[in-house]
Amino acid sequence: MERRKFTREFKIEAVKLIQERGVTVAQAARDLGVHGTVLRRWVQESAADAAQAFPGQGQMKPEQAELARLRREVIKLKAERDILKKAAAYFAKEAL
Repeated sequence: MERRKFTREFKIEAVKLIQERGVTVAQAARDLGVHGTVLRRWVQESAADAAQAFPGQGQMKPEQAELARLRREVIKLKAERDILKKAAAYFAKEAL
């Protein structure tokens, strides 16, 4: 069985149904055909940061994207440092 995927708009509307219209999570879950635990998680994600909730498949929140970029930069800088260390050691041997 393939995993179901929901659009960002569907998730936002489901959260609005619970928060604004006062529908219980259990009733909304039955009406939408989604497990109650999933709906509760959507509500929590929306409450944490409504503007950046549900970024979509393959998309990261800005903080996550920045963190990934910085990690890549650290790896690159460490590699450059190691090359310079080896070069310095090589030229130090030739100077003797």
